[in-house]
Amino acid sequence: MGAVPPSTLPSCSVVVPVRDDARELEGLLAALRRQTRTPLEIIVVDNGSLDDSAEVARAGGCRVVVETEPGIPAAAAAGYDAARGELILRCDADSRPGPGWIAAHQDAHARHGPSRVIVTGPAHFRLLPPFGTALAVLYLGTYMLTMGAALGHLPAFGTTMSMRRAWWARVSGGVSRRCDVHDDMDLSFQVGPGEQVRLACGARVGMSPRALRLRRDGRLRWQRALSTLRRNWRRQRPWERWAARLGPPIAARRERRADRDGS
Repeated sequence: MGAVPPSTLPSCSVVVPVRDDARELEGLLAALRRQTRTPLEIIVVDNGSLDDSAEVARAGGCRVVVETEPGIPAAAAAGYDAARGELILRCDADSRPGPGWIAAHQDAHARHGPSRVIVTGPAHFRLLPPFGTALAVLYLGTYMLTMGAALGHLPAFGTTMSMRRAWWARVSGGVSRRCDVHDDMDLSFQVGPGEQVRLACGARVGMSPRALRLRRDGRLRWQRALSTLRRNWRRQRPWERWAARLGPPIAARRERRADRDGS
């Protein structure tokens, strides 16, 4: 595909939820300064930090939003609510996007129109050469396959994702802001039939290997995953989601077949 004309590119807000992660935030802001395209704003959501995360954000020219409700779901949602860009890009303090990260998200949305409501990207684990990429493939592959089966489509990955602000305004009332869910999983359940989540390889980021910690953090991740699934399966079972997503294409094929048979 050719380049997207600059005049058609959507403006974007970058949202970063942070709690006591000042040093990692410094590294992220340095990476965002090297982007080939400049965002409209960078919003750092201070979620009760006791370190100097908010001061680091302000010194880096970021807009700081304070969210007192603990947990990433509440912090991320507060940032999305405050965003002014047409696109909301989300990453974590330990994300390390390459120079084309913003461009990859903008281009993916600009090329494919409003039906593509979320764009997500791949990742690799920093500081683990040469195994960081292989571990990330296993880690993310398991997440993508299991959640894809539950959702009927690709899930969003909060470490590198973007969505249309207009879509967030439409679905925000349906997401949980409680700390007992995974915010990106819960958000993925808001994607309806006819809407798409797509992977943009150019939106790849490095992330901290702390995600691999298996003791308390591992248990919490599993508990939150189960809580997220229970919450959303009460509304719609996986087979109902699949039927809703496959229904329109199947109906269209039946109509085309009926037209051919009748002609």
